[in-house]
Amino acid sequence: MSRLGSVGARLYRGEVGYDFVAKRMIWYGLSILITITAIVGLSVRGLHMGIEFSGGAVFTTPKTSISADDAREKAEGAADGHTAIAQKLGNSGLRIQISDLDTEAAQPVQKALAKELGVESSKINTQLVGPSWGEEIAKKAWQGLAIFMLLVVIYLAIAFEWRMALAALIALVHDLTITVGVYALVGFEVTPGTVIGLLTILGYSLYDTVVVFDGLRESTKGLTKQTRYTYSEIANRSLNGTLVRSINTTVVALLPVAALLFIGGGFLGAGMLNDISLALLVGLAAGAYSSIFIATPLVADLKERDPQMKALAARVRAKHAAAAARAESSSKAAPADDADPEEAADEEAEREEAAAAGVVRQHSTQPTRPQSSTRNQPGCNRGRGRPSGKRR
Repeated sequence: MSRLGSVGARLYRGEVGYDFVAKRMIWYGLSILITITAIVGLSVRGLHMGIEFSGGAVFTTPKTSISADDAREKAEGAADGHTAIAQKLGNSGLRIQISDLDTEAAQPVQKALAKELGVESSKINTQLVGPSWGEEIAKKAWQGLAIFMLLVVIYLAIAFEWRMALAALIALVHDLTITVGVYALVGFEVTPGTVIGLLTILGYSLYDTVVVFDGLRESTKGLTKQTRYTYSEIANRSLNGTLVRSINTTVVALLPVAALLFIGGGFLGAGMLNDISLALLVGLAAGAYSSIFIATPLVADLKERDPQMKALAARVRAKHAAAAARAESSSKAAPADDADPEEAADEEAEREEAAAAGVVRQHSTQPTRPQSSTRNQPGCNRGRGRPSGKRR
């Protein structure tokens, strides 16, 4: 068994573990700090919506030696100051997006762009996207997100309980906020690929959370019938039992996503891969974090407010206090108990030595008797056979 597998087995058996639930205020504070940073970035920088949402034109050029920055400047000059985004493609071509560009203005921009880049106008592929289509896409995305959240809450409330449903919903909102905030800070363009990535990470985050909740539900059956563990302690043991599994699945999922982002988007220049892979990378990491550090501690917090769990916690604390008192009294009595046998042994040895010395002194001062004692004298049988035992 590998070292990680051995650690996982020990975590599952409860031999080792980290107290995530007891340190939940640290994780809450860290999550609030990250969330506030994401909200500030979103408010200051805003989201850079793609032409699929804002409308515009997309020009795809053949192979050219002009850099993406130079192409962006030339495209903005040809479009009379409209915002342009230029990306280098894998075949050394360019993908130029110009937002808020209608159909009438697209044709002159295409000719001017071909002249600036030194390519034939007929070889530039032009796609027009109307703003109404982008608005419809955004509307459908929000509707899908709302329906997804509602179904998640209903399912978890039925399959588990409302506290777990609420904790899972908070964790999902946490993951969405962080991912959108990172998009705003990095400045990546929001495209339909971004929406697909967001919906994908919600499913992954929910899967990881449900795995932890399922183990917690099995571990807390008949919990009130014992006085050894509180709900928070059982929740922490369940979380440690699935910790290695969560780490393994997260790492395995992040490796191909990172390859998509850094190799596919960085070296191959595939713009759509950047959009979806960044959402997946940030969302998967945030989902794994929220499943471990947010969802389960939140459930423990909510559950500890239940009267039955409060009574259980009181009984567990009373039992631990009684055990601690017994241990303290035993530790205080232990040194005296350890000293008594030695002292008793010393006193017994002294008594034996004194007795032995007294016997020797007694034998040395007594006169020596003759060998013929009264026991061997004939007179000891006098009066035998007579009633009175007297002589006549």
